[in-house]
Amino acid sequence: MKIRIIRSKKRRKTIQAREVDGTLEVLAPANMSDKELEPHIVRLKGRIERHNQKFELDDEILEKRAHDLSNKYFEGLLQWNSIRWVTNQSKRHGSCTTGRETIRISHRIANMPRFVKDYVIVHELAHLVEPNHGNRFWELVNRYPKTERARGYLMAVGLEDIEE
Repeated sequence: MKIRIIRSKKRRKTIQAREVDGTLEVLAPANMSDKELEPHIVRLKGRIERHNQKFELDDEILEKRAHDLSNKYFEGLLQWNSIRWVTNQSKRHGSCTTGRETIRISHRIANMPRFVKDYVIVHELAHLVEPNHGNRFWELVNRYPKTERARGYLMAVGLEDIEE
């Protein structure tokens, strides 16, 4: 992505970015050096890329896959209000809010192998039954036969804690 820096004497502290025709326009104070601006550009560019990626993720496909996995590993008994991709989870691969019955899956998982995505979905579906990571929870998750393999993959890429 091309970057164009637009400096303004009227701008004192704030830095903004927007994408215009494939170019990242960075609006910055006139007195800020390129070196000072660099970390802000990296951060803003990442934010815009995550935002754009969100529109490439298909929540309907995710919903269908969750239903398939629910049918296969939970006898189709689970119900949820929504499951969707999100770009604001930097440390988690997914989350389940049991009270609202909502599941969120991190965009970082989207390009991983299917068995890893399926594990993350099964993991979050299991929280609809067991909100903690106790023995009963892991019994439910381990119905998915590639759980250990997927956890190993996530550990290898640094997205899974060894202890839960």
